[in-house]
Amino acid sequence: MIAPGRVAIGFSNASHLLTHLFMLLYPTAVLGLEREFGMPYGELISLSLGGFVLFGVGALPAGWLADKWSEIGMLALMLFGMGASAIFTGLAPSPVWIAVGLAGIGLFASIYHPVGIAMVVRHAHKRGRTLGINGVFGGVGLASGALVAGALMDLYSWRAAFIVPGLAAIGVGVVFVLAVRLTGLRDSRVDAHPQPEVSGQAMVSAFLTLTVATMMAGLIFQSTSVALPKIFAQRLDLFATGGALSVGGFVTLVYLGAASVQVLGGILADRLPLKWVYVSAYTLQVPVLLLAASLYRWPLVGVCMAMVLLQNGAAPAESSLYARYSPARWRATAFGLKFVVALGVSALGVPLVALIYEYSGGFYWLFVSMAGFAAMAALVGLALPGERALAVPGRVPAAVAGGSDD
Repeated sequence: MIAPGRVAIGFSNASHLLTHLFMLLYPTAVLGLEREFGMPYGELISLSLGGFVLFGVGALPAGWLADKWSEIGMLALMLFGMGASAIFTGLAPSPVWIAVGLAGIGLFASIYHPVGIAMVVRHAHKRGRTLGINGVFGGVGLASGALVAGALMDLYSWRAAFIVPGLAAIGVGVVFVLAVRLTGLRDSRVDAHPQPEVSGQAMVSAFLTLTVATMMAGLIFQSTSVALPKIFAQRLDLFATGGALSVGGFVTLVYLGAASVQVLGGILADRLPLKWVYVSAYTLQVPVLLLAASLYRWPLVGVCMAMVLLQNGAAPAESSLYARYSPARWRATAFGLKFVVALGVSALGVPLVALIYEYSGGFYWLFVSMAGFAAMAALVGLALPGERALAVPGRVPAAVAGGSDD
């Protein structure tokens, strides 16, 4: 029989893939809507703003509900709700209803990060490595969103790009519910492999610092994921000759090529001081983003891959930092706060992309802006507490009976 801990981590990984896949269907699908609705790119991409805002803002109540009610129940709700919202979007008769459907996708997708990441942390033996593997699934989702949307658009229509994935998410939800019943997976409020708790002063200091750094990191992530299909369509001259699938294929190449580095980032987070892994990843992003600002064709693809690789490499360290500075009984709520900032406030990346493209006709200043965000994240990260003298003597939460596997 499969251990309940493995079931929790396995479905959390699969849900991470689906979450990012669904959130990146529209940035590729929008390329076809320009022709169908006769609206400019800036207006159409702005239809996704509500979904991206809810993707972040919904994280805090989702985390609180998971801590007060059930992580398992919330993950199931996410799968069913996200799938139903995608089907609704695919059937939408006008841009207004598309915006409503995208808002629904964002709202239900907001459940994943506070709940799914907390579930991984709770059941993991080696946090960094397990978070890195979980991040690979998220990276595959980021890579697949553009490819799935592009393929379904070219084969059928933009509507299929939402309806087919929606049916798939509902199917995964059914399998998850059955797996929970068969394996006896239960909610828990303590970690299977706990670490010593830190002092309250260190916890508050770290959370304030991480809030600012996470906001900057989220702006980079959100701007990149929304703009990359249009950047490639413009700078690689692909959409006019190769269709949406070609654009989606290059976006997939970037995210898939960079996905596996999260495992390395996780291993480094287990073995090295978390603060310096995090700061180094964002310091290195600054010259990479500035270089990408002026590149075209294949050099641009390579540098964008390096850019996303560094973003991914920082993710396990960032999640490990939040886990380190949060009490186990409020883990999902703590991650909810993280993703309100990372994905809610940083939804400003959507109008930022639209505004820069509208006024400049390109993305040079977007890359420059993201380089500034990376520099700010690195500088703020320097204020994180050091590794010494953090533990409160004698305060180690009890482990879950029977342990868990990662």
